[in-house]
Amino acid sequence: MNRFEPECPRILVVDDHPSSRMTAVALLSVEGYEVIEADSGISALESVASLSLDLILLDVMMPGMDGFEVCRRLKEDEHTRLIPVIFITALNDRRSRLRGIEAGGDDFLTKPFDQLELSARVKSLVRQKRLNEDLDHAEQVLLSIARTVESRDPNTGDHCDRLIQRGEAFGKFLKLPRPEIRNLMWGGYLHDIGKVGIPDSVLLKRGKLSNEEWETMRQHVIIGEAICRPLRTMRGVLPIIRHHHERWDGSGYPDKLVGREIPVLAQIFQIIDIYDALTSERPYKVAFTPAESLQLMQEETDKGWRNPDLMHQFAEFIRLTEIEGKSLAEAIKENDQSQNGDASTDLSETEVVQNSKVSSRVG
Repeated sequence: MNRFEPECPRILVVDDHPSSRMTAVALLSVEGYEVIEADSGISALESVASLSLDLILLDVMMPGMDGFEVCRRLKEDEHTRLIPVIFITALNDRRSRLRGIEAGGDDFLTKPFDQLELSARVKSLVRQKRLNEDLDHAEQVLLSIARTVESRDPNTGDHCDRLIQRGEAFGKFLKLPRPEIRNLMWGGYLHDIGKVGIPDSVLLKRGKLSNEEWETMRQHVIIGEAICRPLRTMRGVLPIIRHHHERWDGSGYPDKLVGREIPVLAQIFQIIDIYDALTSERPYKVAFTPAESLQLMQEETDKGWRNPDLMHQFAEFIRLTEIEGKSLAEAIKENDQSQNGDASTDLSETEVVQNSKVSSRVG
């Protein structure tokens, strides 16, 4: 929603009882908030659609659409998910609070209101909401830059979207923790963001780059890391951005890391990135089949460029999901059964995941 944020925080009070609304409005107005009223779930959603809000006080027990359903709809909408919701209820039972948490509620207050408690909780959530919005806006700016970089090279098509989808799937196949899967997905967008600082004469040159031009091109990983470093939420993505061109034998760039010096998420992302390039058509090459691509990647692994354990896992992932056409759930189940049947293989293949967890703690 492209609306200017009001200087005075704006709060929506939703309650079907006029007396309860009046009490909340009076207490919040004294604190200097702009207060809007709604007497039902439907009218609350209508208000949210037309107003820029900083917080919603939401009654639970309302006729028609109750507060749980209103909250659920707000949290599922990309445009309203950051608006904090405080449930207002006379109910104090555990079941109601669990339902509120499941619906995405941020806090609870019990009638009758305690003015000091209401003031403290509202102030805290309004401040948190604006901080979250600042972070969200900064992330959106980075994504816009990344999309601009991708659009400069029309030959890559939907490269980033494919990396995101395959990164999520392979991360689940490896049973990585959710934050690391998220970092892999962000890496799909941001891995080449540093190319925004590479001249078109180099980035879009057809034919072989000179040694000097290659040095310029290699700077994109350092530029990209510098662009994303100020955002704390991007901390887990920085190793992917900087190190996705390293090689297992130390012949990559920019730091010539060797073997397990290379962050595990960067190793994982690199394999996904290379596979996508091989299976996609470009002006200088045809699209290779999954089997042909895996063969080429295995040849590079035999040269010492890739982690052989990780390459084995990726080949199994592709074989099950893309060559044999199994669903991700089926592929994970079959892979688990295969590993359980061979303890030595299981130990070798889970080493990558174990190192991934260590890497996330160190990073």
